[in-house]
Amino acid sequence: QVQLVESGGGLVQPGESLRLSCVASGSITRIYDMGWYRQVPGKQRELVAVIFSDDSTNYTDSVKGRFTISRDNAKNTVYLQMNSLKPEDTAVYYCNVDLEWYYGGSIRALTYWGKGTLVTVSS
Repeated sequence: QVQLVESGGGLVQPGESLRLSCVASGSITRIYDMGWYRQVPGKQRELVAVIFSDDSTNYTDSVKGRFTISRDNAKNTVYLQMNSLKPEDTAVYYCNVDLEWYYGGSIRALTYWGKGTLVTVSS
């Protein structure tokens, strides 16, 4: 099985920082892209940031200059450093990973989602 475990969410005041982590485990043979999405009630889940296998990155406009995505391939981990947090950043943040893993005698290429970690920014 493949498991994605997110951590680092919490309640902070505007202007403060948080660092989210997502660790992928299992019979993983290769990881391609890693990303962070967020969702608030009544709205569509949106892409926050993605980091590709060549370490290039994309960010949604609302977080550019404040958030930084990075990865540690040796640890199968993706991070999201969130600085200067705003109330509108409040959401459940989900880790997303495109990977290959060994199952049933073959390699399967799939997209996996974490269960989410809640980030609340409020004074």
